[in-house]
Amino acid sequence: MTEQPLKISIRGLKKSFGAKEVLSGVDLDLEEGKSLVIIGGSGTGKSVLLKCVLGLITPDNGEIAIDGVNILKLSPFERARKTRQIGMLFQGAALFDSLKVWENVAFRLIYGEGKAHGPSRNAAMDRLAQVGLPPEVGDLSPNELSGGMQKRVALARAIAADPDMLFFDEPTTGLDPITADVINRLIVDRVKAVGATAISITHDMVSARKIADEIAMIHQGRIVWRGPASEIGASGNPYVDQFVNGRAEGPIKMSLKNT
Repeated sequence: MTEQPLKISIRGLKKSFGAKEVLSGVDLDLEEGKSLVIIGGSGTGKSVLLKCVLGLITPDNGEIAIDGVNILKLSPFERARKTRQIGMLFQGAALFDSLKVWENVAFRLIYGEGKAHGPSRNAAMDRLAQVGLPPEVGDLSPNELSGGMQKRVALARAIAADPDMLFFDEPTTGLDPITADVINRLIVDRVKAVGATAISITHDMVSARKIADEIAMIHQGRIVWRGPASEIGASGNPYVDQFVNGRAEGPIKMSLKNT
């Protein structure tokens, strides 16, 4: 079987904040059109890794190649243009309360690409329909929506500009199991529909199994296991086994602090 070209290739990525090293040399490849879920405990570097690829954080060392181009060697303008290929669903939806729903969805089209309001509104309404929301939702404010509806709007915004990469940061956090399953199905459907390469980070193993082709686990700033989603339950890796089964005993030691 012919291998797909690499969409993202990360080598030796390091990032520290003061004396704390968060990323300790991450190596990670992702083929075009694949969906990878990164799991790991709080503070293990999942969000920092995504933000480095997005260009929101500058790593201390290493390489991040998109389509074979090391974006860390590009000028700020060229890097921003390259990362414009990425659509992002932020944790907690992160919608702008001062804007109507359709304006949230069309935000990048209007303010990032300079498109007119009329065509942008039409595109936003089309994306809302794709995530199962009726037209009247477009004129509501985000605070009039349930948590599940806000996540749908955030997904519509992520796909608004037809990106070829999609990032999802804890897409089901705070949702009940039924609503979470709806969001998982929409993610799978939209990723396949646009043929995007996807990276998700989550603590939710039900979600991880649902949306991933492969799962990777990060611990202490390094990838300690990677494999097909179907094999996560029999990985043979003690870190993965402890995390997946939610056991207090194991190689992952949680620091408990009195407050």
